[in-house]
Amino acid sequence: MRIRCPHCGERDHTEFTYGADATLQWPAADNTSHDAWMSYVYDRDNPRGPYWEFWQHSAGCHIWFKVLRDTLTHEIIDYATADQPVSHGLKADGSAAGGNGA
Repeated sequence: MRIRCPHCGERDHTEFTYGADATLQWPAADNTSHDAWMSYVYDRDNPRGPYWEFWQHSAGCHIWFKVLRDTLTHEIIDYATADQPVSHGLKADGSAAGGNGA
């Protein structure tokens, strides 16, 4: 698998480290609910198809960014900056992601 770093260009996946689901939102700062925080920390989907993930170029420039990857085929469909809002199944521009697993 090849991943395109926004700064360094395309590199082998061994230079990168997976971070997490890129669509998770923290509970509100004033939310002290045990259940809300337990859900945020531990509940994860196991999707099939296009899925946004955080990746870091850990063996290069160390930048964090988002990758839309098809979890069935590992095809990389799109990229986004770390601070850009994204939704599973959609490209960064809001268009349908397609992918083989959907």
